[in-house]
Amino acid sequence: MTEFEDEADLRARIEELRNEHRKLDEEIAGGDLGPLRDQLLVTRLKRRKLAKKDEIARLMDLLQPDIIA
Repeated sequence: MTEFEDEADLRARIEELRNEHRKLDEEIAGGDLGPLRDQLLVTRLKRRKLAKKDEIARLMDLLQPDIIA
């Protein structure tokens, strides 16, 4: 594969990204932002969350490539 030694490394990275994505989701929902919800901060968190989602999708494609029959 690419920078990953084997499938186990790839799966571990995907799980790590999913955890980071989940934490960002909790922050956006209002968990750790406190009473002053800065819109700029929320926007940045949403962008980071989307980037994590995109990377998860890219790695999942490496793990399970589309096969055109």
